[in-house]
Amino acid sequence: MDTNNNYDVPIWEKYTLTIEEAAKYFRIGETKLRKLAEENLNAGWVLMNGNRIQIKRKKFEKLIDEYEII
Repeated sequence: MDTNNNYDVPIWEKYTLTIEEAAKYFRIGETKLRKLAEENLNAGWVLMNGNRIQIKRKKFEKLIDEYEII
């Protein structure tokens, strides 16, 4: 039995992603993704955890499904 609790949630099951994780998952540059988040803090897909930006994965997926160019 593993008592260290080193359970990593797969990225596709996480509710929120860091900028780094979201950049890899969505194949968008970190700089561009950070700029998008900072410009859309009240858009519903951005969550601030202190001073760290978290991306709500499913809401951001729906957003980019609507766009043809980011």
